[in-house]
Amino acid sequence: MKRIFNSALVIFATVFGGQALASEPPLKIGVIGPFSGPNYESGGAAFDEGIKAFLHIHGDEVAGRKVQIIRRDVPSPSPEIAKRAATELVIRDKVDFLTGVIFTPNAVAIGQVSAGTGTPLVIMNAATSGIMERIPSSVRVSFTLAQVTGPLGAWAARNGSKRAFTIVADYSPGIDAENAFSRTYAEGGGEVLEKLRVPLTGVEFSPYIRRIQDSQADAVYLFLPSSDTARSFLKTFKDAGLHEKVRVLADGGVTAPMNLPALGDDAVGLISSHHYTETHASPENDKFVEAYADVNNGRLPTYIAVGAYDALSAIYKVVEAQKGKLAVDTTMDLLRNLQMESPRGPIQIDPETRDITQNVYIRRVEKRDGKLVNVEFETLAAQAP
Repeated sequence: MKRIFNSALVIFATVFGGQALASEPPLKIGVIGPFSGPNYESGGAAFDEGIKAFLHIHGDEVAGRKVQIIRRDVPSPSPEIAKRAATELVIRDKVDFLTGVIFTPNAVAIGQVSAGTGTPLVIMNAATSGIMERIPSSVRVSFTLAQVTGPLGAWAARNGSKRAFTIVADYSPGIDAENAFSRTYAEGGGEVLEKLRVPLTGVEFSPYIRRIQDSQADAVYLFLPSSDTARSFLKTFKDAGLHEKVRVLADGGVTAPMNLPALGDDAVGLISSHHYTETHASPENDKFVEAYADVNNGRLPTYIAVGAYDALSAIYKVVEAQKGKLAVDTTMDLLRNLQMESPRGPIQIDPETRDITQNVYIRRVEKRDGKLVNVEFETLAAQAP
């Protein structure tokens, strides 16, 4: 893993960094994320791939300034390490922007450095609600779990579901998702019969499936970030014959393109909600998907990759608006009032909360041309964070 990480650093330094133009200093962007360890493939790799796709389309120069991407590896939720990485980027590397961030505890720690130094932070992921007020020199271009999960609870109640179970991984994001789904489902007239919390991995689902069988549930909501755990649930669920009686609803991360091959055909028909769909029909997404495949061995982009793409898009827009001459107050004012067309659809930053408003899509897993993909069939426009 160390060899891969070092190779990636060389690629970013030589291909994307370049040399500064004689007339203008380079624009330095510090990216903090898990660039090694077990969270690399779903986190740091997605950041890298989204950035590569952006630079492939838009180039590595903005407003006369050559762009340098400087990465720092923080493999796990480690606030002290994240804070140290951010401090090094600001003090030693003199970055103009901080970005990246998978884990919420790290976002808060990096936000302290951002606020203390006036270095703008553009959050690519970290999706826990209620953190923005703690990191004032930041904006978030990703999503919140409440934002993408609440609409699914409301949709389920609106479309005939009366009684549901929730099954979530027993950690903070899973509990956030459980709360968001349960709240809007109940507001729509549905009843959550049981809220089941399970370990992240190594779950034996048979006892949980029996509880669903013995109930009168017509739906079950899943938040299971491990594809192995989700696959185990779907197989046990189908073997019990429940797939013909009980609708399965899921967090959009469960059906991310990188997870669908592991889930297999048991995922066909699964309903999810999310802010980005790889098959979203728009010129901006068509361009993004094509570029992403060109520079990432034909792969489909994930929601984390689109967060990275949009973070760079936001940075380029505010740099262009200032013709390359950055002032902290102006930069933050531009970021707070950002509106743009993303591969996911229209997005805007709420100037009061500095959080993102965007569409949320209800999708179904289908098999097209031999591949499992998410297909949108309903759009819930301009959802608040």
